[in-house]
Amino acid sequence: MPLLYSVVARGTTVLARYATCAGNFAEVTEQILTKIPPGESGRLTYSHASYLFHYVAETGVVFMCITDDEFERQRAFLFLEEIKQRFLATYGQRIQTALPYAMNSEFAQVLAAQMKHYTESRDIDKISRLQGEVSDVKDILVKNIENLATRGERLELLINKTQSLNTSAVTFKTTSRTLARSLWWKNIRIIIFIILGLGVSIYIIGAMACGVSWQKCTK
Repeated sequence: MPLLYSVVARGTTVLARYATCAGNFAEVTEQILTKIPPGESGRLTYSHASYLFHYVAETGVVFMCITDDEFERQRAFLFLEEIKQRFLATYGQRIQTALPYAMNSEFAQVLAAQMKHYTESRDIDKISRLQGEVSDVKDILVKNIENLATRGERLELLINKTQSLNTSAVTFKTTSRTLARSLWWKNIRIIIFIILGLGVSIYIIGAMACGVSWQKCTK
């Protein structure tokens, strides 16, 4: 079975993602990201029903993928190390200040290509040697995802492997449009506050020089 989903995030801010089938990946991974301590570095696997959530974190930047439980863990972590190196080398310091999905238009293509490569490659040992990786997945803890859930919170992954990626694309476009609209309104509010602030400042300065009703300056 293929890698189903991958995401790169700074804390809880998603910077890039890609899915090979339809599902509520964004919802579930968002909940997981909120549980990862800020600035954490390390590797971990969470299990949920017949699916595994693998992630590599480095100084607060999280690289995560979702597979079924038949997919080799070593292969999943080699994939994560590969995209980690590519992402950090490509974006560097920009990562720390990037807006949500800032890298998605470029890096989603990289995620797609590498997900395909690590799913289809038959010689995983050769890949490991070429990368210079000693990926001993036995040392990586596997925890049940239910341990993350707080009272009243439910983590449930829903996947439709038969649904075309066109639906995923439409969903992402809708999300991007909503995000853009939200950022536009945020900028408008900031501009309004600045204008109001300038108006109040001008009035106060004028009142100090000309009196409350500006009578000294209008005579």
